[in-house]
Amino acid sequence: MIKVFGHKAPDTDAIGSALIAAWYLSEIRGELARAFALGAPNTETAFVLERWQADAPEILGDVAQGDRCFIVDTNNPSELPPSIQMVEIIGIVDHHLLAGGLTTRAPIEIAIRPVACSATILHDLIGPDMARMPRNLKGVMLSCILSDTLEFRSPTTTAHDRAVATALAGDLGNVIPDYAAELFAAKSDVAAYDEAALLTMDSKAYPIGDKLLRISVLETTTPSLLLARKAALIATMPQVAAQTGADQLLLFIIDILKQEAVLLVPNTLVAQIAEASFGVRSDGDTVTLPGIVSRKKQIIPALKL
Repeated sequence: MIKVFGHKAPDTDAIGSALIAAWYLSEIRGELARAFALGAPNTETAFVLERWQADAPEILGDVAQGDRCFIVDTNNPSELPPSIQMVEIIGIVDHHLLAGGLTTRAPIEIAIRPVACSATILHDLIGPDMARMPRNLKGVMLSCILSDTLEFRSPTTTAHDRAVATALAGDLGNVIPDYAAELFAAKSDVAAYDEAALLTMDSKAYPIGDKLLRISVLETTTPSLLLARKAALIATMPQVAAQTGADQLLLFIIDILKQEAVLLVPNTLVAQIAEASFGVRSDGDTVTLPGIVSRKKQIIPALKL
């Protein structure tokens, strides 16, 4: 059996694409596969799974020698199980930069393409066999694209992502603005999470200069609810950074509707990073970054010390 999974702190695309890829491998290619997740679904993903009656994948703690694995939505070893170098990787589907570090025992299939969503790539790999895909997985695929593109607001969105989503919505009889509003309401419903969980919910580690930064984003239509917890979030940052081996944690609260980010500024290091990276000075514990919504395309490439 092939184990299919995405990255740690999984989002809708990581879990949704694992489900889609497992179906593709099993039903189209005739290779038994099963989807797993490297963490619990967030509120948006839980909504998607319930809305489309898809089972949540079993959570996978680690892999073992002899496992056959198919990776989606990442190619970064730091975002994968600790023993990933011991397994036989048979394929990767991803839309992020090539991180390097993974080794394989033989040539493998890799589809890394400059689109907004791994599910878009899987749509293309499945091709005419999309007609065989169950309705619920088409709904999951649509959800992945709308989530990763912020309903086409993100600068990562391509014309192809939009075309695939539009075709899926038409097939499903889905009105994209209405469904996206439901999706983002679920994404914004984080009242049940404590500060440490919020800081690691959508978080990736990146080295910048001699520092290892943990870049966390929270996408929401109600940023005021998160900013009301600003003091507690700032107080929890050092603990989460230390637990994850980072020198500093940066938290960007993304306002989906205004299409801007608020960066929390807990200390002089983050203030220096904000000025060097985005040309803004902080005179308090936040800075607003108009037009910034994408970690992959706008935040990570800009970061400087």
